[in-house]
Amino acid sequence: MPTFKIDGKEVPYEDGDTILMAAYRAGVDIPYYCWHPGLAVAANCRMCLVEILPPPGRPAMMLDVLELDKDKGDYEVVKKPKLQPACQMTVTPNMEVLSDTSPHVIRARHAVQEFLLLNHPVDCPICDQAGECKLQDYWLEHMRTPKRMRDEVIHKPKGVSFGPTIVYDAERCIVCTRCVRFCRDVVKDPVLSKRERGNLAEITVSPGRQLDHAYTLMTEHVCPVGALTSKDFRFKARVWFLRSAKTVCQGCATGCNAWLDFDPRYQKVYRHRPRDNKDVNQYWMCDEGMLSYGAVHKDRIALARVDGKKSTVERAIHVVGGSLKEAPKNKVAVVLSAQHSNEDNFALVSLAKQLGFDGLYVTGKASGEGDALLRHADKNPNTAGVALVAGSTPKSFEELVAAIESGAVTHAIALGSSVPMDAEPTASVLDRLTFLAVVGVWKGPLEKAAHALIPACSWAESDGTFVNAKGMAQHSAKAIQPVEDARPAWETLLRILDAAGETAPFKTFKDLQSAMPAPAEKAPEKAQEPAQADEASAGN
Repeated sequence: MPTFKIDGKEVPYEDGDTILMAAYRAGVDIPYYCWHPGLAVAANCRMCLVEILPPPGRPAMMLDVLELDKDKGDYEVVKKPKLQPACQMTVTPNMEVLSDTSPHVIRARHAVQEFLLLNHPVDCPICDQAGECKLQDYWLEHMRTPKRMRDEVIHKPKGVSFGPTIVYDAERCIVCTRCVRFCRDVVKDPVLSKRERGNLAEITVSPGRQLDHAYTLMTEHVCPVGALTSKDFRFKARVWFLRSAKTVCQGCATGCNAWLDFDPRYQKVYRHRPRDNKDVNQYWMCDEGMLSYGAVHKDRIALARVDGKKSTVERAIHVVGGSLKEAPKNKVAVVLSAQHSNEDNFALVSLAKQLGFDGLYVTGKASGEGDALLRHADKNPNTAGVALVAGSTPKSFEELVAAIESGAVTHAIALGSSVPMDAEPTASVLDRLTFLAVVGVWKGPLEKAAHALIPACSWAESDGTFVNAKGMAQHSAKAIQPVEDARPAWETLLRILDAAGETAPFKTFKDLQSAMPAPAEKAPEKAQEPAQADEASAGN
């Protein structure tokens, strides 16, 4: 791969790369506001200005500028090289670029930063972006001086509701137009635009419209400052208290890579953000996926139950193990879950094989609306993973209902609680079962009909592997501790197997993963934004 130099460092580049794109990919920090790797170039913030050295034998392009000579008390004409926006300049062979080592670039970045802050309200103590705001970061890196302007700042609209999910503060806005370009170029819904010019410019919604497409929270996420804020996260938490885990979105079969932000002091999840992976979701997530974090704390199964009464987990496991051991093998249904990880499902498949049950079924959420960008019609994160660990596609939940109605199935053990059918008809059919054991996370028709119920960990409370619609296996990391009696479903299923008088074929998570069928493809993780969070801290 060819290279060029930034401050004397060799940086690889691909044909057509701009200086900033190549630097971003290589982890070389060049400051920017308006640029985004997934959006068209605007080059309007000028924060990424760099000095490009001329080829040998060719003079540099110089500009005449007025500069105050403090000794003489007068302005003099001096020359400086013409600086170029790194986001717009294409890399050429043998190019040499000066960034942090050029005094002209350092001075220009200071000036740009001061210019952007002239009319800014500097209301960081009440701003949701505080702690992950590029204005704050770059003030520390490139300015570190107070504003010199003493005039009254330009006042603009504040707290403007752009739609059901987003609030806009025009005084904080630096008019980078990221939000405009995202709606126009990525979502293909040009609902936002810029009006006025100069220090009167602001972002506005098209007349008669709201910002209400399926990617409104992503529109807020691309904002580098606190101009756009999410109603869901607004005034909920300070980002410096949050930690982040690398997870996989549970909203659909696309399997978007995500950061799950949580407060370790309270073991509470506060938001989902996209994690870059060009092979899966690029830089984006939809609203449904970004809000899916709420399920971690909502409608949870927290305590074990036997015959409708509170029970200990140990007793529930003993009851389930004994009932399955005595059940007629040809009338037992083993219900896998497209909402659970490969590990959880493989543990249940292993239990079925050792106990001699061959009736494999699968359940999960019903299909929904999809689109050409990210949203998949399959609203389950692991449909492909279930087929992988089962060895073939299990029978559908509708077929299970029919088998129960015909009397072919009298006993069942189910993973999860979501079903793709209406709750009331499903409940009436499930009530016909002689025995139903459920190891689940959320309340639902299966949970209500269960004779023995054992709580399980959500994806946020345990490690797991999910296979998306493209067949890519992706790891989702544990973020918070399990709620009350919940334990990883795979662990509980192995204990049920022991209670049924069988010896589990594996004891640890690593042993289980080693025994699982290998996925056809593992999704590679791409480089993250240099300023983005890792597992230790939340970022922009």
